[in-house]
Amino acid sequence: MSEVFFQGPFGRLEGRFFESENPKAPFVLVLPPNPIQGGTMNNKVTYAAFQAFVNLGFSALRINYQGVGRSQGHMDGTGAGELLDAIAALDWLQSHDIDSNKCWIAGYSFGAWIAAQVLMRRPEIQGFVFITPPTNMYDFSFLTPCPSSGVIVQGGADTVVDEKTVAYLAEQLDCTENINIDYRLLDGVDHFYTNALKPLHDSIVSAIPDLKLKKVKRGKKFAKAIIPNDDF
Repeated sequence: MSEVFFQGPFGRLEGRFFESENPKAPFVLVLPPNPIQGGTMNNKVTYAAFQAFVNLGFSALRINYQGVGRSQGHMDGTGAGELLDAIAALDWLQSHDIDSNKCWIAGYSFGAWIAAQVLMRRPEIQGFVFITPPTNMYDFSFLTPCPSSGVIVQGGADTVVDEKTVAYLAEQLDCTENINIDYRLLDGVDHFYTNALKPLHDSIVSAIPDLKLKKVKRGKKFAKAIIPNDDF
């Protein structure tokens, strides 16, 4: 894994990049939570997601938004600046991995909201992972119809994000023709995935191959996988 810097909308952006030995490996951009609330690329949940993609054979990039760490510019936190940062990061990732056309995006909490906006702007993105998308704080209605299949992970004991609103989002997105949403509910897990980073990691590692193999049929019944937190 290497430290990288690239041009963002308001100066240099800082990231950590793992490059797969396979030049045709899929690549993913992983986005952290809100910087105003202390979100950085070294957030434990963000790192667990990043490591899951690495273990799946992806090339993976995680970043610090503008004004965070050694990223230049001023901290935003409204989503406007962070969206531009994410787009710049995806541009850098695509220019670096020129032999691969398999692009994914992932984000945790606020980062999931930013990832969702990038997903709707970039048709080349083939899949996504949203970890605890803050559906009771931000509008996600722009996601319908959903342009690609993906995974949504949510803690069952989350007191920050209402699980029912996340489940509703997953069900609505799953209604899109030829789209499959794998909703993973981690039983007894809080918003910060306390003592549950391994179940989070393992959920992503198991869900992505399953998502690729599933045959999507119109009119399918939506179901969520309830995963006990037995590892801790």
